[in-house]
Amino acid sequence: MSQHGDSLPTYLAVFAALIVFTAITVAVAFLDLGVMNNVVALGIATIKASLVVLYFMHVRGSSALTKVAIGGGIVFFAILVAFTLSDTLTRQLLGTVRPL
Repeated sequence: MSQHGDSLPTYLAVFAALIVFTAITVAVAFLDLGVMNNVVALGIATIKASLVVLYFMHVRGSSALTKVAIGGGIVFFAILVAFTLSDTLTRQLLGTVRPL
């Protein structure tokens, strides 16, 4: 089995990026962006999760099958979120939930 991994400076740079994105997340939490608060927070969380998966879980240098499995997981997660949102966003249209 070959040793594949990044160098220590790469890991430190990714760690520093994660710390910076965490600080940005905390700063955005104190701002009033309206409906964009969740969008910005989820965007930053997606970037941080991608960095962790690519570098610390060594997906960047792994086989194509591993990348296909991760892509499939992301697709099925997106389908799950789409079905959940289609249920919750259309409840008022059906009249099953009283508006506040």
